[in-house]
Amino acid sequence: MELRPLGPNDYDAVYALWKRIPGMGLRSLDDSREGIARFLLRNPSLSFLFAERERLAGCILSGHDGRRGSIYHLCVDPAFRGRGLGRQLVQSALDALHAEGILKVALVCFKNNEPGNGFWAAMGFERREDLNYYGLSLNKENR
Repeated sequence: MELRPLGPNDYDAVYALWKRIPGMGLRSLDDSREGIARFLLRNPSLSFLFAERERLAGCILSGHDGRRGSIYHLCVDPAFRGRGLGRQLVQSALDALHAEGILKVALVCFKNNEPGNGFWAAMGFERREDLNYYGLSLNKENR
C-alpha cells in the first residue's frame, strides 16, 4: 500500500471513489476536474491518497487559507476499511498542515452521517454547538 500526495492526474479515480461512497456531499462546480485542479494548485502538498497497485484505497482533500486548515473530503473504499487507512490519511493531512504553520483545523460532516461523526469524534475533533454554518452559492446554476 502506497501513501502519496494527491495530484490533478488522480482526479478520475478519486471522483469515481467519491461517487461510490454513500453520504459524500459533492457539488459539480467545487468537485469538478477544474475545481479540484485549482484547489490542488493552491494547496499542493496537503491532500493524500492510498493506492494498492492501480487501485485507489482512500483519499483525503485538505487545505488552508493561511490561517485555518480545512478537511473537505475523506473516504476509504469499503474493501479497504478496518486497516486504519482513514486515520493515517487524517494524520498525514494534519502533519502537513502543521508543517505549514496551521494550528487549527475544521471540517463539516452531515448530521445524518453517523459513521462519519463517530470517526471524527474518535479522532479527537470536537463538535461545535456555538455556531451556525452558512453558505451562499455565487454560481446560480450550481447551488
